[in-house]
Amino acid sequence: MENVRVLILAAGKGTRMKSKSAKVLHQVGGSSLVEHVVRAARPLSTELFVVVGHQAGKVQALLSEAAFIDQKTQLGTGHAVMAARERFAGYRGDVLVLPGDVPLVRTRTLEELVGFHRKGQYAASILTAVVANPEGYGRIVRRSQPSAGPSAGEGEVQAIVEHRDAAPDILKIQEINSGIYVFDAPALFEALSKIGNVNAQSEYYLTDVIGILVSQGKKIGACTAAVADEILGVNTRQEMAAVDKLMRRRKCEQLMAEGVSIMDPDSTFIDADVQIGADTVVHPSVQIEGRAVIAEDVTVRSFSRITNSRIGARSTILEGCVIINSTIGEDVSVGPYAHLRTDVVLADGAKVGNFVEMKKSSLGKGSKSMHLAYVGDATVGDNVNIGAGVITVNYDGLAKHPTHIEDEAFIGSDSQLIAPIRVHKGAFVAAGSTITDDVPADGLAIARGRQVVKEGRAPHRKKRSGE
Repeated sequence: MENVRVLILAAGKGTRMKSKSAKVLHQVGGSSLVEHVVRAARPLSTELFVVVGHQAGKVQALLSEAAFIDQKTQLGTGHAVMAARERFAGYRGDVLVLPGDVPLVRTRTLEELVGFHRKGQYAASILTAVVANPEGYGRIVRRSQPSAGPSAGEGEVQAIVEHRDAAPDILKIQEINSGIYVFDAPALFEALSKIGNVNAQSEYYLTDVIGILVSQGKKIGACTAAVADEILGVNTRQEMAAVDKLMRRRKCEQLMAEGVSIMDPDSTFIDADVQIGADTVVHPSVQIEGRAVIAEDVTVRSFSRITNSRIGARSTILEGCVIINSTIGEDVSVGPYAHLRTDVVLADGAKVGNFVEMKKSSLGKGSKSMHLAYVGDATVGDNVNIGAGVITVNYDGLAKHPTHIEDEAFIGSDSQLIAPIRVHKGAFVAAGSTITDDVPADGLAIARGRQVVKEGRAPHRKKRSGE
């Protein structure tokens, strides 16, 4: 939108969170509260400002595209907007003001609010919602209030009355203030110069601007959100849990509408930035986090966690897998109970099975490690078999070392490859070997003690044990 600036208020500590972290840094749906708000507001303007204060550095580190305004002391929402006065000097457009703790608000709702504001030529417009239980919220008093029922009133706004100050008839109003506004910039900053802090908290409230504008005979509009949940703020851990649940349910609904099968949305946790292709099936009790990308026709079985990873088409993630910062090709099978952590790459058709752990390693096309293996700092070629219990011994107590296993090699069960080491193409490592030297192409490496058989000793052992 042209001639709109966004101002997000993110300076407060949030004392009711009982946390050493600033409130807006707490996460729902896989991102901080303020990141969700910025994401919703960003499409409306290239000029986005965030008022910071408590733990300003941490907030700034999350929002690389925003400009920042320092509120050195936090004296209320009105004071936070006052801190922007210098940056807005001479600006004569509209200002969209949002709290940094309303992560459910959608871009289209903000666009509707700005459109409503401009169409009505208001000095200020408020995003409101009608809720069944308005306890604790400021009430929107319009020129004409409904006689009964949950409907919003009609006409311009006459006042915002805080819950603690409301008379019984005002408490019946179910239209509440979201704390999201659009202001005509000159009217906003002129009214801010008139507000005071004579209240129990000795703070400057942005809601007082509405009263001042009304007293000046200016028009104040109220745009009612179609979905009341969008305006929910987060002030406590309980509210954060409720908002997180709503956000994750919203994500599941979106994905199901796009063709993803989610067997049990109530037990499935999918972050807001996750992408999943059509005809993928997600079973109950799955977590998909961060910026994970899952292609079409993938199956993810229960109790698996996928974080910041890419899963190729038609792959299967079996029960209980943990996959972090990794890339899985097409037609791959992982698990059950496999752990892929940090820069693991599985090429098309690879297989990783029961209780296999991989770290900073790649597995080539058609290669497999099916049972109880550790593959760390290893580059594995195509069509390699890694037997049960194999370990790439990558750490000597001081540094990590690489292992290279070339195409079509076979690593027998219960072998240890002492890195740095290379097993060349087509080589065969016999089961139970500890390999310390490179193995040449098509070579057979055996490194184990010769078997000794003591005939007739088994009965003697049983006799000594008293059997």
